[in-house]
Amino acid sequence: MGSGVRTVSRDGEYDDRAQKVDQGVEPTGKFRVYFGAVAGVGKTWAMLDEGWRRYKRGSDVVIGFVETHGRRMTEQQIRDLPVVPRKVVDYRGTTFEEMDLAAVLARRPEVALIDELAHTNVPGSGPHAKRWQDVLEILDAGIGVLSTVNIQHLESVADAVQQITGVAVRERVPDWVVRRADQLELIDSSPEQLRRRMLHGNVYPPEKIPNALNSFFRYQNLVALRELALRFVADETEEELLGFLVSRHPDIVWDTAERIMVVVTAAPGTDAVLRRAARIAVRAHAGLHAVHVVGDDGARPLSKNALEAVKHLSEDLGASWHDIVSDDPAPALVHFAKENQITQIVLGAAPRSRWEQLTSRNSVVQRVLRFARESGIDVHIINRFDQSAPPLSTTEAAEDGGG
Repeated sequence: MGSGVRTVSRDGEYDDRAQKVDQGVEPTGKFRVYFGAVAGVGKTWAMLDEGWRRYKRGSDVVIGFVETHGRRMTEQQIRDLPVVPRKVVDYRGTTFEEMDLAAVLARRPEVALIDELAHTNVPGSGPHAKRWQDVLEILDAGIGVLSTVNIQHLESVADAVQQITGVAVRERVPDWVVRRADQLELIDSSPEQLRRRMLHGNVYPPEKIPNALNSFFRYQNLVALRELALRFVADETEEELLGFLVSRHPDIVWDTAERIMVVVTAAPGTDAVLRRAARIAVRAHAGLHAVHVVGDDGARPLSKNALEAVKHLSEDLGASWHDIVSDDPAPALVHFAKENQITQIVLGAAPRSRWEQLTSRNSVVQRVLRFARESGIDVHIINRFDQSAPPLSTTEAAEDGGG
């Protein structure tokens, strides 16, 4: 994430006069995404408002594609902004209008306003299946983009949203595309306010309002979706805060949020350790890093397929995978943890040698415990096979193993 996260209420206004005060203020980001919990919070309205202000300040701004959904207030926000004509496509006997990617690239504006980042393009309308792919090509051409997306379209939460709302989420955008934005701006609206806007006809036409209020726009759904959106933005803000703190004090593990690291190998039972670490991460609302020390299994004739299976499982569980090369795993693991501001390390131990590993000062487990304690990082020791036993914290392991 580049220049930051901002939160704006639907009817609130933000003043950009500070950008004009002095040269110490960073310029507006090249890629800005207006982010919301659901349709109707005002993402397109805010995008058009920003585009208009830039246009009035002399920037070359065009509308690549804006979908107003017949909302009068949104239509008024277009004002006299230049519009790149849409591409008309016939598909299976029906006529559709899509953004004309080639025309936007040929026009080469400074900034293009492109709505609905997760939109699926009509087949035959252009070179890409998804609008976010069009946006990436436009950005690569040196053109700035303002875009919009709702939380339910993010790949990482689409399944959860479907469980919450009972509505299948078919159009999805990879999280990394949204995280690539220089600015992520949350357009927020309380569930009560949004339902009032719905009743006033500011979101859907009258004939669709009763069904919407009793299905996707139920109060409980809106609360849950808003919470998901706020958490996503909070994660981005936390990353920026952490980057600021680490840049000034790189030797300190900053406890701004939990970050879990699980040590993985090709040994049998690692899948159970990985799943336990994932549950710890979920309960702590933490990111999960799966770390494999290359060479750690070198002396064992273990199948390469076993490690690949562990890697695939880590991806399914939402963990990021890291290979580190070292002949001495213990300091390498703790060094990685410190570099990545890990707050908890999860290690697996075979039951046959578990207590032997804890009481041996030269074992990898015991050395990780010692190095981690010096760095203020908690460690959990998980039995690779007997998952009924609770994990040992650093303190408990020291008491059982004699430090």
